[in-house]
Amino acid sequence: MNVLFLTLLDFKTVEENGIYTDLMREFIKSDHNVYIISPTEKRKNEKTHLIYDENCTILKLQIGNIQKTNLIEKGISTFTLEKKYTTAIDKYFRQIKFDLVLYSTPPITLQKAVEYVKKRDNALSYLLLKDIFPQNAVDLGIIKKNGIHRILYSVLRNKEKKLYMTSDYIGCMSEANKVFLLKHNPYLQNERIELCPNSIDPSYTEISESAKEKIREKYKIPNNKTIFIYGGNLGKPQGVDFLIECLESNKKNRDAHFIIVGSGTEYYKLEKYFEVNKLQNAQLFSQMPKTDYEVLANSCDVGLIFLDKRFTIPNFPSRLLSYMQASMPVLATTDVNTDIGEVIEEGQFGYWCESNNVEIFNQKIECFYQKEARDILGKNARQYLENNYTAKHSYEIIMRHFK
Repeated sequence: MNVLFLTLLDFKTVEENGIYTDLMREFIKSDHNVYIISPTEKRKNEKTHLIYDENCTILKLQIGNIQKTNLIEKGISTFTLEKKYTTAIDKYFRQIKFDLVLYSTPPITLQKAVEYVKKRDNALSYLLLKDIFPQNAVDLGIIKKNGIHRILYSVLRNKEKKLYMTSDYIGCMSEANKVFLLKHNPYLQNERIELCPNSIDPSYTEISESAKEKIREKYKIPNNKTIFIYGGNLGKPQGVDFLIECLESNKKNRDAHFIIVGSGTEYYKLEKYFEVNKLQNAQLFSQMPKTDYEVLANSCDVGLIFLDKRFTIPNFPSRLLSYMQASMPVLATTDVNTDIGEVIEEGQFGYWCESNNVEIFNQKIECFYQKEARDILGKNARQYLENNYTAKHSYEIIMRHFK
């Protein structure tokens, strides 16, 4: 079978680890021919070119700048995506008849490219729904449904609807995702919407105690405290203001130590807070060598997830998977609309609290102070991952439609 995957993720090999590359490897393992269009932004000065690998062809397509640029350039680049992708499909994959076209949100602006492949090849289209836009931007106050933003919202909402209508099937990250999608898009048929969660190909990272001690010594991390780590994006979706409230409330806590590793539009708030307060039980890193981070993350005790309390859409951060892979218990601090907390607590691998109450957050972190309890939660996390969130599991869900 010939499979086409359209993505905004910039990669040159499917051997990289991630929710999309791991899924592509599952298709390759099953002897499907995989074709991928992966962008390279204009600032890299890298021309469009093909990369060939066994059973996999990656087209590195030059697009405009989307990351780390101003809103005008980002907007123009985003709205020209579908024309660039459609043209690239016709130019580089004209002789290939695709059986399946896979794509994810973000972005919502690949609908015409998907539609082109469907009509040309009679291909089945499958949307991996990872973000519900533009409602997420409305939740965070970035876009408004009325006033000067009304036209922009209407344009984006119509693009979103067209993408859903073009999709033969839509795979949602969680049950709450499914419910939200059907409630706000009643024109969609229930049988087209299914659960296809974030997933990875789980691996084991064996780290000796001496290696853990060395990395803790290198970054001046104490050995006699429970270490809580947050690693990932630090933007508006993470509700950084509440994260700062939690750190402030715990600055005299002698039992817990917090490590924040990441970057994003709200990083400056944390940087300023750390500069002013000189915390003794928390550390902030904007970047770290990948090997160091992997050892560090596997040397910590509890993984943290933060989401802004204003969200009405049910997010389900893929960051959860890396914690589970490391057999690490999880504390999720989120809005009430996501069901990630239910999954964590029902799976008995961590705890949840709403991201608006510091006192309850402090009560929850106390649940992780005992090593024996953490070990049990961590084992449950790994087991739940292997039972529910493997790339093979997602592959089988998609392939059911070809039986």
